[in-house]
This record gives sequence, structure tokens and C-alpha cells, in this order.
Amino acid sequence: MAHPTVDTAVRARLAANFNACEIRPEGSLEAGDGAPFLVVQFPYSSSRQASIGDPGGNRWREEGGVRFVLSVPRNRAAIAAGRQWAEEIATVFRGKRFDGVLTFAPTSPVSDDNNDVGGLYRLSWAVPYQFDVRG
Repeated sequence: MAHPTVDTAVRARLAANFNACEIRPEGSLEAGDGAPFLVVQFPYSSSRQASIGDPGGNRWREEGGVRFVLSVPRNRAAIAAGRQWAEEIATVFRGKRFDGVLTFAPTSPVSDDNNDVGGLYRLSWAVPYQFDVRG
């Protein structure tokens, strides 16, 4: 689970820079009305002490990943739009520093037999990040 500051910062940056489809909360991957939607997840993170010698003020570094799961209707036009949206979102987070979060190179969206889920086509990719906490 990501630090709450990371979660808030990522969701705020996404909301400010992407509005092509609904952004749903975690755990909302069901199809619903068939309209495209995006879910943001934080599948892993780990923390380690990054400085010493300042009790109560040392730096702790969290490293993890933000996973984006974009679901679009399973047709050529929607899939093409989904791939474009995935690139737009990747650009919003590629090598950026915001609200104390540093992001790195996104992975490419996965494309295999698991993309087809009912009437939806799912694209997923991840963006590694790091975040420092003092304490």
C-alpha cells in the first residue's frame, strides 16, 4: 500500500491532466454500463531508511508502483482510443516530480489473451515511483 500522500498526489495529478473517461475507485473493475473507465491501484511498495544520524528527522524512502487499469469496450475504435489514452496518461507521469513524488519510466500496456474480459478490453501498465518521508 502506498503512503497516503502518494495516493493523494497521484490521483490529483491524474484528475488535473486526464478527463477522457471516468476514474473509478479501487475495487471497481466491474463492467457497469459498458462505458470506458480507469482504475488506479498501488499493488506494491517498500520502505527503507535512506539517511542516518538525525533521530526523528531521518529520511525514509518508499519505492513502489502505480498500476493503471483502463477498460474500454471491446471494439477496434475503443481499443485504439484506449491505447492513445494510455500513452497520454504515461506522459503525465513519465519522469515527473510533483508533491514530493518522483516517477520514472512507465511500462508499456500489457497486450495478450487476458485483455478480453467479457465485453471489455483491459489495458494495464505501471509507473514506478519513489517518495521520501522524514521522521
